[in-house]
Amino acid sequence: MTEKTIWVVDDDPIYQIIMKKIILKSGIFSAVRSFSNGKEAIDVLRSNILKQKTHPNIILLDIEMPVLDGWGFMDEIATLKPQITGEIQIYISSSSIAIQDKERAKYNPDIFGYMSKPISLEDLVKISAV
Repeated sequence: MTEKTIWVVDDDPIYQIIMKKIILKSGIFSAVRSFSNGKEAIDVLRSNILKQKTHPNIILLDIEMPVLDGWGFMDEIATLKPQITGEIQIYISSSSIAIQDKERAKYNPDIFGYMSKPISLEDLVKISAV
């Protein structure tokens, strides 16, 4: 069985705790890591690329965060993409009801889907099967 890792990039510490519990309960992922903004996650990803360490299989990405928001994170991912081996599935995980956010996610080829918070155990099962 392949080990899958997941990152939660969200500035809400309570949501991070809830998601970690759901992720661990799912039994699907071998590791989960949380970041409170996009810059923290990009910095770790950049470091992992330089050190030739593994990267996450799935990222659950909030849109509205301080320091570097979800869209800024996606801009950074685009610049790192040539250096990333394999595929990272990025899912927007947001409480935003803005149509513009959903449309922007829909037309970004690096975003696999847009899910409203909170993400359920069933949602995790679906995205891990992709």
